[in-house]
Amino acid sequence: MYFSKFGKIQYGFDKTTYKTVTDIMKRVKVRDKIINEMSLYNKYDVKSGETPETIAFKHFGNPELHWVILLTNNITDRYYDWPMSEQEFELFIKDKYSNPAGIHHYEVTQSSGKLSGSGPDDYTHKVEVNSTTSGATSVSNREYEQRLQDKKRLIKLLDPRFLSTFLSEFNALIGK
Repeated sequence: MYFSKFGKIQYGFDKTTYKTVTDIMKRVKVRDKIINEMSLYNKYDVKSGETPETIAFKHFGNPELHWVILLTNNITDRYYDWPMSEQEFELFIKDKYSNPAGIHHYEVTQSSGKLSGSGPDDYTHKVEVNSTTSGATSVSNREYEQRLQDKKRLIKLLDPRFLSTFLSEFNALIGK
């Protein structure tokens, strides 16, 4: 459904062979004003194993609208920007680290500015430091990677009341 909105072009493989292909050079970016307007969205915590398609079906009633979820969350790489399932995460950790429990880095709470997180998955109040820094606590490889996954799990879902307006604007911008 997403790429059906894009035009076609003639792509030359050599001087005599051309093929009609989808023009993927076009890209629509959701305006920052729209992306940051939280009243248009509902927060959603992606469950283990959920895909953009399954969430689009549950939220919009149509799995083909998965691209709306990806676009409104600025996810350009479905495989690296989307959270892994628990099984994929375990395989990833074992493959990446010889010692998942090993120390990834040390951190302390900032001494000025933001002193606490705004939720259980917010670590923006922490600062990475050397192990010799007073009060430094260690963060394991597993904990570090889990934090990255937790950040990816929290997405925004466009309120279905605004879906038709969003689709109309997208179609106007893409030229279909």
